[in-house]
Amino acid sequence: MSTDVIEFQEIEPGIAHIKMQDKVYKNTFSRALIQQLIQTFKHIETSEQYKAVILTGYDSYFATGGTQEDLFALQAGKGKFTDTNIYSLPLECPIPVISAMQGHAVGGGLVMGLFADFVIMSQESIYTANFMKYGFTPGMGGTLIVPEKLGLALGQEMLMLGNNYRGEELKQRGIPFPVYPREQVAEAALSRARDLVKKPRTSLITLKDHLTQHLRARLPEYTAQEVIMHEKTFFQQEVKQNIARLFSN
Repeated sequence: MSTDVIEFQEIEPGIAHIKMQDKVYKNTFSRALIQQLIQTFKHIETSEQYKAVILTGYDSYFATGGTQEDLFALQAGKGKFTDTNIYSLPLECPIPVISAMQGHAVGGGLVMGLFADFVIMSQESIYTANFMKYGFTPGMGGTLIVPEKLGLALGQEMLMLGNNYRGEELKQRGIPFPVYPREQVAEAALSRARDLVKKPRTSLITLKDHLTQHLRARLPEYTAQEVIMHEKTFFQQEVKQNIARLFSN
Protein backbone atom coordinates (compact mmCIF):
# COMPACT_ATOMS: atom_id res chain seq x y z
CA MET A 1 0.00 0.00 0.00
CA SER A 2 1.63 3.23 -1.12
CA THR A 3 0.62 6.82 -1.79
CA ASP A 4 2.58 9.81 -2.98
CA VAL A 5 3.58 10.66 0.59
CA ILE A 6 3.57 7.27 2.39
CA GLU A 7 5.17 4.00 1.42
CA PHE A 8 3.75 1.13 3.49
CA GLN A 9 4.64 -2.54 3.31
CA GLU A 10 5.14 -5.65 5.39
CA ILE A 11 8.88 -5.98 4.86
CA GLU A 12 9.11 -9.27 6.75
CA PRO A 13 6.39 -11.40 8.37
CA GLY A 14 4.89 -9.34 11.18
CA ILE A 15 6.95 -6.20 10.53
CA ALA A 16 5.05 -3.18 9.19
CA HIS A 17 7.20 -0.48 7.60
CA ILE A 18 5.96 3.10 7.23
CA LYS A 19 8.14 5.42 5.18
CA MET A 20 7.16 9.09 5.20
CA GLN A 21 8.20 10.62 1.89
CA ASP A 22 6.41 13.89 1.25
CA LYS A 23 9.20 15.31 -0.89
CA VAL A 24 7.26 18.43 -1.88
CA TYR A 25 6.95 19.56 1.76
CA LYS A 26 10.11 17.80 3.05
CA ASN A 27 8.06 15.76 5.52
CA THR A 28 6.43 18.67 7.26
CA PHE A 29 2.93 17.72 8.41
CA SER A 30 1.14 18.49 5.16
CA ARG A 31 -2.54 17.63 4.91
CA ALA A 32 -1.72 14.64 2.72
CA LEU A 33 0.91 13.28 5.09
CA ILE A 34 -1.35 13.69 8.12
CA GLN A 35 -4.25 11.96 6.40
CA GLN A 36 -2.18 9.05 5.17
CA LEU A 37 -0.39 8.54 8.48
CA ILE A 38 -3.71 8.36 10.32
CA GLN A 39 -5.12 5.90 7.76
CA THR A 40 -1.98 3.74 7.84
CA PHE A 41 -1.90 3.47 11.62
CA LYS A 42 -5.63 2.66 11.56
CA HIS A 43 -4.94 -0.16 9.11
CA ILE A 44 -2.21 -1.52 11.39
CA GLU A 45 -4.49 -1.29 14.42
CA THR A 46 -7.21 -3.33 12.73
CA SER A 47 -4.88 -5.95 11.21
CA GLU A 48 -3.80 -8.92 13.28
CA GLN A 49 -0.75 -10.01 11.28
CA TYR A 50 1.57 -7.24 12.49
CA LYS A 51 3.69 -7.39 15.63
CA ALA A 52 5.97 -4.36 15.20
CA VAL A 53 6.07 -1.10 13.25
CA ILE A 54 9.10 0.73 11.88
CA LEU A 55 8.38 4.42 11.26
CA THR A 56 10.97 6.26 9.19
CA GLY A 57 11.45 9.09 6.71
CA TYR A 58 13.37 9.57 3.45
CA ASP A 59 16.89 10.77 2.68
CA SER A 60 17.87 13.28 5.37
CA TYR A 61 14.33 13.97 6.62
CA PHE A 62 12.41 12.11 9.31
CA ALA A 63 9.58 14.53 10.12
CA THR A 64 9.92 18.30 10.22
CA GLY A 65 6.88 19.68 12.05
CA GLY A 66 4.09 22.00 11.02
CA THR A 67 3.82 23.62 7.62
CA GLN A 68 4.10 27.39 7.35
CA GLU A 69 0.46 27.50 6.30
CA ASP A 70 -0.69 25.67 9.40
CA LEU A 71 1.50 27.72 11.74
CA PHE A 72 0.07 30.94 10.27
CA ALA A 73 -3.44 29.51 10.74
CA LEU A 74 -2.77 28.67 14.39
CA GLN A 75 -1.22 32.10 14.91
CA ALA A 76 -4.39 33.66 13.51
CA GLY A 77 -6.55 31.67 15.92
CA LYS A 78 -7.92 29.31 13.27
CA GLY A 79 -7.99 26.05 15.19
CA LYS A 80 -5.73 24.30 17.70
CA PHE A 81 -3.07 21.63 17.32
CA THR A 82 -5.41 19.26 19.18
CA ASP A 83 -7.92 19.42 16.30
CA THR A 84 -5.94 16.67 14.55
CA ASN A 85 -3.97 14.23 16.65
CA ILE A 86 -0.99 13.00 14.70
CA TYR A 87 1.72 13.42 17.31
CA SER A 88 0.71 10.48 19.53
CA LEU A 89 -0.05 7.92 16.80
CA PRO A 90 2.98 5.81 17.81
CA LEU A 91 1.87 5.88 21.46
CA GLU A 92 -1.69 4.87 20.63
CA CYS A 93 -0.68 2.10 18.24
CA PRO A 94 -1.38 -1.18 20.10
CA ILE A 95 1.83 -2.88 18.96
CA PRO A 96 5.39 -1.62 19.52
CA VAL A 97 6.59 1.20 17.25
CA ILE A 98 10.23 1.87 16.40
CA SER A 99 11.08 5.42 15.32
CA ALA A 100 13.99 5.01 12.91
CA MET A 101 14.87 8.71 12.87
CA GLN A 102 17.45 8.52 10.11
CA GLY A 103 16.92 12.18 9.24
CA HIS A 104 16.12 15.56 10.76
CA ALA A 105 13.30 15.60 13.33
CA VAL A 106 11.93 19.07 13.98
CA GLY A 107 9.29 20.33 16.41
CA GLY A 108 6.23 18.15 16.23
CA GLY A 109 8.21 15.67 14.13
CA LEU A 110 10.62 15.11 17.02
CA VAL A 111 7.70 14.84 19.44
CA MET A 112 5.98 12.21 17.29
CA GLY A 113 9.19 10.22 17.05
CA LEU A 114 9.70 10.29 20.81
CA PHE A 115 6.20 8.90 21.40
CA ALA A 116 7.40 5.62 19.90
CA ASP A 117 8.39 2.69 22.08
CA PHE A 118 11.91 2.52 20.65
CA VAL A 119 13.90 5.44 19.27
CA ILE A 120 16.97 5.25 17.04
CA MET A 121 18.75 8.42 15.92
CA SER A 122 21.48 9.23 13.42
CA GLN A 123 24.75 10.98 14.17
CA GLU A 124 24.43 13.50 11.35
CA SER A 125 20.81 14.55 11.75
CA ILE A 126 19.39 17.58 13.54
CA TYR A 127 16.92 17.08 16.38
CA THR A 128 15.14 20.11 17.74
CA ALA A 129 12.10 21.05 19.79
CA ASN A 130 12.14 24.42 18.06
CA PHE A 131 8.77 25.84 19.18
CA MET A 132 10.33 28.65 21.23
CA LYS A 133 12.54 29.61 18.29
CA TYR A 134 9.31 30.89 16.75
CA GLY A 135 8.35 32.47 20.05
CA PHE A 136 5.40 30.27 21.05
CA THR A 137 5.38 27.63 23.77
CA PRO A 138 5.64 23.93 22.86
CA GLY A 139 2.63 21.86 21.88
CA MET A 140 1.70 18.40 20.61
CA GLY A 141 2.53 16.83 23.97
CA GLY A 142 6.12 18.01 23.74
CA THR A 143 6.18 19.30 27.33
CA LEU A 144 5.42 15.75 28.45
CA ILE A 145 7.40 13.50 26.15
CA VAL A 146 10.64 15.45 25.58
CA PRO A 147 11.69 15.53 29.27
CA GLU A 148 10.23 12.04 29.78
CA LYS A 149 12.35 10.46 27.07
CA LEU A 150 15.48 12.64 26.98
CA GLY A 151 15.77 13.44 30.69
CA LEU A 152 14.55 16.41 32.70
CA ALA A 153 17.60 18.67 32.38
CA LEU A 154 18.24 18.14 28.66
CA GLY A 155 14.52 18.07 27.89
CA GLN A 156 13.88 21.40 29.58
CA GLU A 157 16.92 22.88 27.84
CA MET A 158 15.69 21.75 24.42
CA LEU A 159 12.17 23.04 25.05
CA MET A 160 13.24 26.40 26.51
CA LEU A 161 16.01 27.26 24.05
CA GLY A 162 14.62 25.68 20.86
CA ASN A 163 18.17 25.03 19.64
CA ASN A 164 19.40 22.43 17.13
CA TYR A 165 21.27 19.34 18.31
CA ARG A 166 23.09 16.83 16.12
CA GLY A 167 22.54 13.20 17.02
CA GLU A 168 26.22 12.84 17.88
CA GLU A 169 25.94 15.70 20.39
CA LEU A 170 22.87 14.14 22.00
CA LYS A 171 24.78 10.86 22.29
CA GLN A 172 27.57 12.69 24.10
CA ARG A 173 24.95 14.28 26.38
CA GLY A 174 23.92 10.78 27.45
CA ILE A 175 20.52 10.25 25.83
CA PRO A 176 19.18 6.72 26.46
CA PHE A 177 18.80 5.85 22.78
CA PRO A 178 21.20 4.33 20.24
CA VAL A 179 22.74 6.76 17.77
CA TYR A 180 24.25 5.37 14.54
CA PRO A 181 25.61 6.73 11.30
CA ARG A 182 22.61 7.46 9.07
CA GLU A 183 23.21 4.52 6.76
CA GLN A 184 23.04 2.10 9.72
CA VAL A 185 19.76 3.30 11.26
CA ALA A 186 17.48 1.19 9.04
CA GLU A 187 19.34 -2.04 9.79
CA ALA A 188 19.36 -1.29 13.52
CA ALA A 189 15.59 -0.73 13.44
CA LEU A 190 15.05 -3.96 11.51
CA SER A 191 17.15 -5.88 14.02
CA ARG A 192 15.01 -4.52 16.87
CA ALA A 193 11.83 -5.42 14.98
CA ARG A 194 13.08 -8.96 14.37
CA ASP A 195 13.58 -9.38 18.11
CA LEU A 196 10.04 -8.18 18.75
CA VAL A 197 8.31 -10.48 16.27
CA LYS A 198 9.70 -13.50 18.08
CA LYS A 199 7.24 -12.74 20.87
CA PRO A 200 3.48 -13.50 20.88
CA ARG A 201 1.42 -10.58 19.57
CA THR A 202 -0.97 -10.68 22.53
CA SER A 203 1.96 -10.45 24.95
CA LEU A 204 3.46 -7.49 23.08
CA ILE A 205 0.13 -5.65 23.11
CA THR A 206 -0.49 -6.41 26.78
CA LEU A 207 2.95 -5.25 27.91
CA LYS A 208 2.92 -2.09 25.78
CA ASP A 209 -0.48 -1.17 27.18
CA HIS A 210 0.91 -1.52 30.71
CA LEU A 211 4.20 0.28 30.07
CA THR A 212 2.56 3.28 28.37
CA GLN A 213 -0.50 3.72 30.57
CA HIS A 214 1.12 6.54 32.57
CA LEU A 215 1.84 8.50 29.37
CA ARG A 216 -1.63 7.94 27.95
CA ALA A 217 -3.19 9.01 31.26
CA ARG A 218 -1.13 12.22 31.51
CA LEU A 219 -1.17 13.30 27.86
CA PRO A 220 -4.67 14.92 27.82
CA GLU A 221 -3.77 17.07 30.84
CA TYR A 222 -0.52 18.19 29.25
CA THR A 223 -2.02 18.99 25.85
CA ALA A 224 -4.84 20.94 27.53
CA GLN A 225 -2.25 23.04 29.36
CA GLU A 226 -0.29 23.49 26.13
CA VAL A 227 -3.43 24.88 24.45
CA ILE A 228 -3.84 27.35 27.33
CA MET A 229 -0.21 28.41 26.94
CA HIS A 230 -0.74 28.83 23.20
CA GLU A 231 -3.61 31.20 23.90
CA LYS A 232 -1.12 33.37 25.77
CA THR A 233 1.86 33.05 23.45
CA PHE A 234 0.82 32.22 19.88
CA PHE A 235 -0.94 35.45 18.98
CA GLN A 236 1.98 37.80 19.45
CA GLN A 237 2.99 39.80 16.40
CA GLU A 238 6.58 38.71 16.96
CA VAL A 239 5.53 35.08 16.48
CA LYS A 240 3.97 35.87 13.11
CA GLN A 241 7.14 37.65 12.03
CA ASN A 242 9.31 34.74 13.20
CA ILE A 243 7.25 32.20 11.23
CA ALA A 244 7.71 34.24 8.05
CA ARG A 245 11.42 34.84 8.70
CA LEU A 246 12.40 31.29 9.68
CA PHE A 247 10.56 29.62 6.80
CA SER A 248 12.12 32.06 4.33
CA ASN A 249 15.52 30.93 5.58
